[in-house]
Amino acid sequence: MKWWWVLVFFLVAVLSAAGVWLLAGQHKTSEVASLISGSTPKPLEKYTTNNLSLREYKSQVFLDDLIATESAYTVFNFHFDSDGKKITGLAHVPNECLEDKCPVIVQFRGYVDIEIYKPGVGTSKSAEVFARNGYISLAPDFLGYGGSDNPAIDIFEARFETYVTALNLLSAIRNWSLSNGQAGIWGHSNGGQIALTVLEVSGQPIPTVLWAPVSKPFPYSILYYTDEADDKGKAIRKRLAEFEKDYDVFNYDLTRYLDLIVSPMQLHQGTVDDAVPQKWSDELVEQLKKQDKDIDYFVYPGADHNLKGSWDTVVARNVQFFAQHVPNSVVQ
Repeated sequence: MKWWWVLVFFLVAVLSAAGVWLLAGQHKTSEVASLISGSTPKPLEKYTTNNLSLREYKSQVFLDDLIATESAYTVFNFHFDSDGKKITGLAHVPNECLEDKCPVIVQFRGYVDIEIYKPGVGTSKSAEVFARNGYISLAPDFLGYGGSDNPAIDIFEARFETYVTALNLLSAIRNWSLSNGQAGIWGHSNGGQIALTVLEVSGQPIPTVLWAPVSKPFPYSILYYTDEADDKGKAIRKRLAEFEKDYDVFNYDLTRYLDLIVSPMQLHQGTVDDAVPQKWSDELVEQLKKQDKDIDYFVYPGADHNLKGSWDTVVARNVQFFAQHVPNSVVQ
């Protein structure tokens, strides 16, 4: 009768494997195989685009001390929790939204040297315009900045944590007492890269404005800027060599998952941008349009990375875009 027990064991194993496959949902075959075999996932595998899309995000927004009061809006510090870590930021709240619910624009800034960073750098000016038009602006500092907790020691994990931070903040807006549940995203430079990744991971139709987004594949999106480092990128290249021994960089490449984006988008690019070449945005828009994505593209002759010289036009177009896709009763 030994053959009978072997048959039973085989059937149980097959059924168990099938159950894991069904529960895995969007897992790739290799990831399911890892679950079946019981092997321990590598620490940074949880940050692949696919795995980030499988988990849940949950947080709450809390307004802290009042910073300034203007005729149309009030500025507060705020904080929220991201996977057990405190993240601070700056909130611009239209005064009428302190009494009634309003839509929220989450603003992801570009890279700023921590030594010169202050909350609101790169976002405050546009946040003032959004607030005057009836939109709450929430601009997170991100880990390691402002009053936030420290990021992971590993340089790549610290980068991947920005996606988790952004996704947790967006989850908090749904049930925030000042929010009407509607949200948009604004991302500049590296913040644009965060925004694109968030759109891919969430799969939600969140209206998004991009200013000169960093849109090249990881890790080239990092290596491109290493000449600015004191060591010309030596430490980053060394860590990258170690990273590629254990991980497939393609699983962290936003350009591979553009098909997952379902959001309407608006992209703005200056022709003399010395941080994000216009060619990057041209190629991104071309890729998105080939996939029939909803994106409007504006190029500004002579404008730099911060769209200086065309700033007023750009922000006016942002307000019009959000008025169309994230309407509220204040915008005319």
